[in-house]
Amino acid sequence: MRVAVAGAGLGGLCLAQGLVRDGVDVHVYERDSGLDVRRQGYRLHLDARAGLALQRCLPPELFRLFLATTGRRSTVVTVLTAQLRVLRRMAVDPNLDPGDPATLSTSVDRGTLREILAAGLDARIHFGRELVGYAQEADGVTLRFADGSTEAADVLVGADGVNSVVRRTLLPDAPVVDTGSRVIYGKVPLDDAARRLIPPAMYEGFTAIIGGDVGLAAGLVEFQRAPEDAAAEIAPGIRVTSTGDYLMWGLSAGRDRLGAPDTELAVADPAALHAVACRAIRSWHPDLRALLARTAVDETFFIRVRSSERVAAWAPSRVTLLGDGIHAMSPARGSGANTALMDAANLCAALTTGSDIIAAIAQYEEGMRDYGFAAVEASREAEAAYAGRGNPVWLWIVNHLPKPRGARGSVR
Repeated sequence: MRVAVAGAGLGGLCLAQGLVRDGVDVHVYERDSGLDVRRQGYRLHLDARAGLALQRCLPPELFRLFLATTGRRSTVVTVLTAQLRVLRRMAVDPNLDPGDPATLSTSVDRGTLREILAAGLDARIHFGRELVGYAQEADGVTLRFADGSTEAADVLVGADGVNSVVRRTLLPDAPVVDTGSRVIYGKVPLDDAARRLIPPAMYEGFTAIIGGDVGLAAGLVEFQRAPEDAAAEIAPGIRVTSTGDYLMWGLSAGRDRLGAPDTELAVADPAALHAVACRAIRSWHPDLRALLARTAVDETFFIRVRSSERVAAWAPSRVTLLGDGIHAMSPARGSGANTALMDAANLCAALTTGSDIIAAIAQYEEGMRDYGFAAVEASREAEAAYAGRGNPVWLWIVNHLPKPRGARGSVR
């Protein structure tokens, strides 16, 4: 069996690792020229859904490397005012063991995780290959690329994100809606000067700051071990970029609340976006203003938050979807990356059972629709409830709280 994966994001790479581990011929086609050519985010919160999926799909040494490069876990989630007055403190369950995939609750650097997921797949990841369409036959799928080339596969997996070409062809009526939320992301390297400006609450864990029409989400990434040192000991030969500790921040607001229209923000360069963020907090506590001023400006980027709508069951075929390609969701509930990784593990398990291919895909899709769209709907409900409190930063509080055990969906 030859599996083609469109998209080298977290879900697509996790699936590829699991299929290689199970002896399947898999190739990943990515439109970008490399892993790091676009800003895609920094700090992620991962829970047991991701922990079990990564344990299922990664070779043991790469799973150990993943655990070694997670961040120092949060002990308290804090809500502050723009003048640093504490509004609320919420303790994180002390019984969650960050070393146990079944109780995982930790932060990771997205870039480091993506490099770990790509490790050992060099000959199977094909960069600069933009999928523009496909044709499905009774015994396979022919992929068509922007450069005019084609590839043949037995199965095509659309792991190509919220703008998925695969989804638009397979499910042309599947809607993706604009939630109205906007976020400017940035990161502040943790040198001595930056550390002196960080409020004490941020050292305890994820922090949300309420300030008028905008909110600031902030989370430290303090690696348990420097990624390059951990790789040298645990998985020699694996390339992991040297990444220092940093503070991730996300300035969150509703549409048209950032002082500039979407059309301007969407094409603004990092320096202009950083300036917008600094203006938005110009009346905040001096330490917060000074902290954002220390941002690595070139790392600043903007996103419009979009979300999928539930679609009815479709006829299974040799083409399927995972992650944001089918169930994109807002940051509320922190389920996007976790659900994509769970998709990858479940699809890997289905494809390697020895069953008929289409029957295996049908089994995967039935479960994925259930837990995937449940996660979308939970995130939408949380967004509506918390935005109703007067500030979208409440989304980030929900995003970074550990999820209750026994959440819907499981990794087989």
